[in-house]
Amino acid sequence: MPISNAYVTGRPFLRALYRSDYYPDHVVDRGRAILLALCARIEADRPADLAGLYALTHAATEEFNDLQDEFGAAGSEIDTVARDEIGGEFRFVARAYGFADADVEELIAPRDW
Repeated sequence: MPISNAYVTGRPFLRALYRSDYYPDHVVDRGRAILLALCARIEADRPADLAGLYALTHAATEEFNDLQDEFGAAGSEIDTVARDEIGGEFRFVARAYGFADADVEELIAPRDW
């Protein structure tokens, strides 16, 4: 399903990670794909409340958890800079879909990075 939200389609997700040579683009690409898939799921499932949104963001966070090994294999990691960037993108997604009151820590609650 193509994403229809204009705020999302114009967003250069994970820009700070792409700007740094420390984060390999092919792994950052996977992170960007996770975020875009999250947006597609939000548009398809239209969560009615924060609990519904959190269910979707938690699944996406688990996918980021799985990326840690790929970052490590490429000589990188999900460090403080990456954590802040990823968390900020989850906050952006929540706001782009009308959930301005979403708590960023709850959006990414199952993270282990």
